[in-house]
Amino acid sequence: MSDRALAVVRAGALTTVQDQGRPGHAHLGVPRSGALDAPAAALVNRLVGNAPEAAVLETTLNGCSVRPRATVTVAVGGAPCAVTVDGRPAAWGAPVRVPGGALLDIGAARAGVRSYLAVSGGVTVEPVLGSRSTDLLSGLGPAPLTDGIVLPLGRPAGPHACVDAVPHPAPPTELVLRVALGPRHDWFTDAALTALTARPYVVSSASNRIGLRTEGPTLERARPGELPSEGMVLGAVQVPPDGRPVVFLADHPTTGGYPVIAVVDPADLPAAAQATPGTPVRFAAVRHRR
Repeated sequence: MSDRALAVVRAGALTTVQDQGRPGHAHLGVPRSGALDAPAAALVNRLVGNAPEAAVLETTLNGCSVRPRATVTVAVGGAPCAVTVDGRPAAWGAPVRVPGGALLDIGAARAGVRSYLAVSGGVTVEPVLGSRSTDLLSGLGPAPLTDGIVLPLGRPAGPHACVDAVPHPAPPTELVLRVALGPRHDWFTDAALTALTARPYVVSSASNRIGLRTEGPTLERARPGELPSEGMVLGAVQVPPDGRPVVFLADHPTTGGYPVIAVVDPADLPAAAQATPGTPVRFAAVRHRR
């Protein structure tokens, strides 16, 4: 194998390969997937001189450890965490040179959920439908990383950025999600519509890359029965039988039979990727069509 490779020493709770995803395949039943915190992934790619579409590693909660076979430039962003090279502290949110054979450790998130590791040249696992992203729902793309796996790297596309510091939004202490009501808000009572935007929710520990689950008031239906399965979009707020809203994220299904009460503004979804269990959630209506 080429020396342009990265050996995974500690895979962590859930570390996946992610890029900009595979849009345009919903008619085949394939979700978009891709980095949940897309701005964070794009930023670490810029810091190491990668193209925006280069694949990065997305960690969950407790980070990961990797060992490059050749000297590389890396950057870690997203959820703030400790970064070390052979046990010595290294910069977070800035380019870092890692010699071949050194151990790069991305520590547990100090705030937020997901950290992103970009490596000069990008992770070049085999693309599927034009993307290298891991899709947890469909199983497309590379499997979640395991200890001992070796990932191929591309050649650096350009020099890394020369910066002292870059701005990163802090993980949310309150997650505010702007929503447009519909298309199935008429399946709910007026009291339920009021509760959605006036009552407090919190992020559930059952949340994952497929959807952000919430705990809080149950939303009462105005009509019984179920819908025929219909298309789902990124940010759709679906209400399953337990009455608690679920916000669909990158690995969401392309169809579903539970009513969608609202759709989240895409600009608010990166913050959802960093919202820890127990984070207060507020749905803010930006349009009412009833």
